[in-house]
Amino acid sequence: MERTKSIFFGIMVAFVIAASIALPPQLPIAFSAFGKDFSYTIGSPVIDFNFFGTRVQKSFEFKRGLDIQGGMQVVLSADMSGIEAADREDALSSAKEIISRRVDLYGIAEPLVQTSVTDESYRINVELPGLSDSSEALSLVGQTAQLEFGLFSQPDPEDPEATLAGVTIIPTGLSGTMLKKSTVQFDQQTGEPLVALQFDPEGSKLFGEITTENIGQPMGIFIDGSLIMAPVIQSSILTGEATITGGFDIEEAQQLSVQLNAGALPVPISVLELRTLGASLGEESVTKSIQAGVIGIGLVMLFMIMYYGTQGFVASVALVIYAVFTLALYKIIGITLTLPGIAGLILSIGMAVDANILIFERMKEELRKGKPFAHAMELGFGKAWDSIKDANIITIFTSLVLINPMEFSFLNTSGLVRGFGITLLIGVLLGLFTGVVVTRTLMRLFITERTAKQKVQS
Repeated sequence: MERTKSIFFGIMVAFVIAASIALPPQLPIAFSAFGKDFSYTIGSPVIDFNFFGTRVQKSFEFKRGLDIQGGMQVVLSADMSGIEAADREDALSSAKEIISRRVDLYGIAEPLVQTSVTDESYRINVELPGLSDSSEALSLVGQTAQLEFGLFSQPDPEDPEATLAGVTIIPTGLSGTMLKKSTVQFDQQTGEPLVALQFDPEGSKLFGEITTENIGQPMGIFIDGSLIMAPVIQSSILTGEATITGGFDIEEAQQLSVQLNAGALPVPISVLELRTLGASLGEESVTKSIQAGVIGIGLVMLFMIMYYGTQGFVASVALVIYAVFTLALYKIIGITLTLPGIAGLILSIGMAVDANILIFERMKEELRKGKPFAHAMELGFGKAWDSIKDANIITIFTSLVLINPMEFSFLNTSGLVRGFGITLLIGVLLGLFTGVVVTRTLMRLFITERTAKQKVQS
């Protein structure tokens, strides 16, 4: 019993924390009492503190997808006719990387950039929430990346980036069209990652001239006019094969290689589809979805209470705890809510009751055999577990297929379908926890044989 009380205390503490996070950012409360007016504003907490000189900020808000807050959706086609078959996947990834970088620099909140490969069709799907100007969208995502190499009029080898405001960039004529490919390799002596460059014959000649005349000076690498980095020329390089070192870790080296390939591989981009979605449509749909969800949950809770009595009431309390935990987890993880995602949430809340129904029916069977209530309850939970586990494992696998975390080309790649799969997966996992742990803890503490007998044996 002491262990059960400890678990109950932990659940209540977690519930209070989750409830505070699940609250709206600002919720005004005003009322009058004893002849006085009271007005308060409550909301989800905001984390803001310094950690060894680093400021940590976190506000718990729901992230809204394109179909809720409105914006633009662009479907791009990448022309791979000039790319060798072995390099097409890398070329598509590079194009995605540069588009993601452009969107991030523009400051769009919660953009979504995904690739899709079907047979010989190479596509990039871009969602730009909050953007309503089609010309802006096309300028962001509809252009092929431009890679250029330049020198500085007043170079500072220690910090070339800091001097850009007061120097002139000197074009060298060396561009991404002359770069065959960039790859990640490893130093044979130190084992550290490095980025290798390979130029075509024209680029090799020009690169050799530049490196011979500017030893000890930094060379700026620019993509779409923005400085990526400025490695210092260490020696004359006449072979057309160079390496960039700088204490990279593997992720930094891979990112730089992808950025260079984005400007090196000539992947023409064309717009297949451009759609604008108004926020009013999303808000209306969300309102109706929430209304439908509240009505549905209310009916489920009413059925549980009417059919199972006190046990149904306990299951309904567990369902409320489940809903609060789910909403809080969405904010903590940063789940982007879409209309299909909300549908997955509502569906998972309904499914969370299934475990309780299986448990209660098993309890009825044990009670009919004459078992004491406490023993019948434990047997009900134990014997129902196999059925609960099997049913939920199937749903978990279905959710993973919808999410497609391994980016398999033969499975779904749609962001909206993935949103449904993510919310469904979270709902099923939390449903297992609340259906088995929370409900069992509440029943052990608050349900006695006298309060349960009438409904369970009916």
